[in-house]
Amino acid sequence: MSLDRFSRTTSLLLVATLALAMAHTVSAELITTNPADADWLNDGENDGLQLVTFFLFFVGYISMGAAFVFFMAERSNVAPQYRTTMTISALIVGIAAFHYYYMRGVYVDHQVVSIEYRYMDWIITVPLMALKFPSLVGKDAITDDKFAGLGFTGICFTGALIMIGFGYMGEAGLMNAYLALALGGMGWAMIIVATGTPWSSGKGVDNSKIAPELMWSANALRWFIVVGWIIYPLGYLFSPEVSIVDLGEKGELYMGIAYNIADMINKIGFGVVAWMGAKKATEALEA
Repeated sequence: MSLDRFSRTTSLLLVATLALAMAHTVSAELITTNPADADWLNDGENDGLQLVTFFLFFVGYISMGAAFVFFMAERSNVAPQYRTTMTISALIVGIAAFHYYYMRGVYVDHQVVSIEYRYMDWIITVPLMALKFPSLVGKDAITDDKFAGLGFTGICFTGALIMIGFGYMGEAGLMNAYLALALGGMGWAMIIVATGTPWSSGKGVDNSKIAPELMWSANALRWFIVVGWIIYPLGYLFSPEVSIVDLGEKGELYMGIAYNIADMINKIGFGVVAWMGAKKATEALEA
């Protein structure tokens, strides 16, 4: 696949996504079941932060819905051994699109940035994101090494449960927010231990057994986990139950904006780099 073809494809997807988003956000109340529910967005009394939050919720489910269609359409264009990767990519953004649709509705109807729907999404999609590695690099590149008695899949799933579980308890006020952040960070570290970093093999991944055409994509996935996921704890620090400084409603909005941006970057980006690797590997097989 040439760079020009990739650029045309991604540009078309981006333009279509933005066009849909802009067309439907010109008048916010038109996309609610009850037009009166969205009057507060257009009353001229908000400072614009509410509109940014709403816009990102809407762009979130539109862009992830578009990514779902794209990944499913591309599934038949890669070799059979990489179709599971494309299916997982589609599932991640498809599940997120549904949750973003409902989070947008909760925000419009109740002026609340829902953490319940957010964590329902994460508890499903984060483990799926970790499963991208064995589906993309192949089972031969996954080692038999154990960590606390757990193999690659066990480490990733347990790490995701720890990270998401403690994050929710901290944001819901069920335990000390900073202790929850530290304990959740241990789950994140477990996933990094299993998958590795852009500079080293993970305990569960042997770089020497990854096909050369897939190495760039594998490292790109690691960049998302090691660096891209940093946006989440930054958003967490703005949560009303966490923030040291009382920001009032603005803290909740900053949290929502950070989470929405992080989700779009990581979920869609995760799928795109995996698709690029699968396409490159498919072309190598055909050659």
